[in-house]
Amino acid sequence: MSFEGKYSVTIDTPMGRQEGTLDLAQAGDELTGTMAAMGDSSSIKNGKADGDTASWEVDITKPMPMTLTFNGTKSGDAINGTVTLGAFGQSTFSATAA
Repeated sequence: MSFEGKYSVTIDTPMGRQEGTLDLAQAGDELTGTMAAMGDSSSIKNGKADGDTASWEVDITKPMPMTLTFNGTKSGDAINGTVTLGAFGQSTFSATAA
């Protein structure tokens, strides 16, 4: 299963829902690409795909510097899962093909 493509992303955070875009490229089990939100764009790092599951990290600067760690499962054109919000704990995210 390929995660490659462009997605609209919604992350549930303590500050409310945050929306952005996710552009993934896949080569074998490696995921690369970019994620954009709040006027910033960051490269994906440590991206891995395994069947219908994937994980990746994104360093953000807004609303404050932190690393977001995503773990998701793909079903059809959607990816749903959990995201660790730096020191602020874990929440959920959803991504749909754009």
